[in-house]
Amino acid sequence: MSQPIPVVICDDSRLARKQMASALRGWNVQVTFAENGLEGLEAIRAGKGDILFLDLTMPIMDGYQVLERIRRDDLPTLVIVVSGDIQPEARQRVLAFGALEFIKKPTTTDTISEVLHRFGLLSELAHPSELAEQDNSSLELPEYYQEIANVAMGRAGELLARLLKTFVHLPIPQVEMITKEQLQTHIMQGVQQDHLLISQGYIGQEISGEALLLFRRDHISKACSLMHTDAPEEHRETEILMALSNGLIGAFLGSFSQQLDLNFSRATPNIIHDFSGLSEHSGMGNKSLMISIAYSLEAVEIECELLLVFTEDSLPRLRQLASFF
Repeated sequence: MSQPIPVVICDDSRLARKQMASALRGWNVQVTFAENGLEGLEAIRAGKGDILFLDLTMPIMDGYQVLERIRRDDLPTLVIVVSGDIQPEARQRVLAFGALEFIKKPTTTDTISEVLHRFGLLSELAHPSELAEQDNSSLELPEYYQEIANVAMGRAGELLARLLKTFVHLPIPQVEMITKEQLQTHIMQGVQQDHLLISQGYIGQEISGEALLLFRRDHISKACSLMHTDAPEEHRETEILMALSNGLIGAFLGSFSQQLDLNFSRATPNIIHDFSGLSEHSGMGNKSLMISIAYSLEAVEIECELLLVFTEDSLPRLRQLASFF
């Protein structure tokens, strides 16, 4: 049997690394995991990455920076980007940097096989091997949902990019267990920085919660200049704000529920004016799961933060679904 091909899986999500390694199981590969771009580059320089499966959104050094460094230093690796960022411009950028292909998350063995076959690499990897690195450590609840949130964030970011006709920078989703006091503090900090708050409830199949969008008040007029509406001048900003929040929340929840094979019903979004006791208003108990995503636009200074807060009653179902991942 020929020597296994050294492969690096570079992704900050343990769940994503596990899923990619599972997709490569049975192939003639020696897998090395990297949690950020810097670790990925070190592995390539050590001869561990003839092929690199690369995420884009990572701490320390993101995927774009890795591609730039690979090209600058002429490092010997073939790069396949695997990302939840589905903006057409994201694909164009990574290919311009020298990546072989861009694969959308979540991926499958068949998708990877098709790409490798197209570039004449599949025959090199087709012989089974037991040398792939394994990571059998357990994941905490936020770790499971960070990768689900990463994919959903990309779907919502692509919609935001289309609405505002510009490239959207995607952050690393923050997924954590929080108390209702921490949620209240987080929201009040945004309000004190002159953010408007839009709220939209959702419910479905033993899971419910509140989606919250924090949007800077002084950025609304900029958003209006990028979007068309027939609304009268006095209602224009409200209509644009509702369209953005409904679109972002809808795209995120749509992808999130699809990945979990669920259906969510959503209430009508509302602008919140009374912030007192908001954590109780969200239906949150003593502690629950929160997803936080801070979007920013490239061409114009517009920032907004999307929060998904699940009720405490949703945790048993969320844990049950995580066990199927």
